[in-house]
Amino acid sequence: MKSSIDFSESYAESGVPDLLHQLDKELIGLKPVKNRIKEIAALLLVDKARKALDLPVNKLGLHMSFTGPPGTGKTSVANRISEILYKLGYLRKGHVVTVTRDDLVGQYVGHTAPKTKEMVKRAMGGVLFIDEAYYLSKPGNERDYGEESIEILLQEMESKRDEFVVIFAGYKDLMDAFYKINQGLYSRVSHHIDFPEYSNNELIRIAELLVDDQGYRFSHNAYLAFDEYIALRRELPFFANARSIRNAIDRIRLRQASRLFSEMSNSLTKEDLITIEESDVRLSSVFKGKIEGKSTD
Repeated sequence: MKSSIDFSESYAESGVPDLLHQLDKELIGLKPVKNRIKEIAALLLVDKARKALDLPVNKLGLHMSFTGPPGTGKTSVANRISEILYKLGYLRKGHVVTVTRDDLVGQYVGHTAPKTKEMVKRAMGGVLFIDEAYYLSKPGNERDYGEESIEILLQEMESKRDEFVVIFAGYKDLMDAFYKINQGLYSRVSHHIDFPEYSNNELIRIAELLVDDQGYRFSHNAYLAFDEYIALRRELPFFANARSIRNAIDRIRLRQASRLFSEMSNSLTKEDLITIEESDVRLSSVFKGKIEGKSTD
């Protein structure tokens, strides 16, 4: 019987360090979220070490709840968690199945059970990520079948807890109300993780990463203009954190392309093609107090 185990070697061989590094690299900020994920990974690694040394190991509850504003990385973190659980042997496949109410709830009697069970079946060996989970519940509506879906999820989460993980996600206030109505569901979720808003500094860093990943760069004045853009944009409706920044970068690229096309130079340098200028940013209607187009940017 083993009396000790090389924990650092087990940690390195698990592949978890690379996944945590990737999480840090991909997602700016979110320190409390990253710390919680590291704690969960550490507990799972310690349990593996205990098992290897024939020490008692309690069954872990791994169902989770992600609450917070849109565009704060909830889906990305779900993907990394699934990979971590796969690397550590807690999931057979490590994939993520993302669903909403429409994927789980039917419109007539007898339709909801097969829909919900089909989604659970697809998620076996991985993670079932339920976005805007609060829409499952419509209290007082006798003709709604959301409660049936919740009951099935409760049963599957308990009876097949070692086979898949459910992550409920959505706005914090709406999720809090959802759990008050469905307290049995709340008690089966072991990890409640709140995703904070990004600061302006974190959003400009996200913008720099996105621009760099796509082979562009801000000129100095464009950088200053985009910093101003962020402060203005977050005061307008439908702001969605990193998602709004991604949309803004897409529109900036369109304006840069339009500018280059209108100039119609016979020769374009590499510098011309990669540089985002101040005008590409300031032509946004956000500087006039309006949202661009009809969506979140």
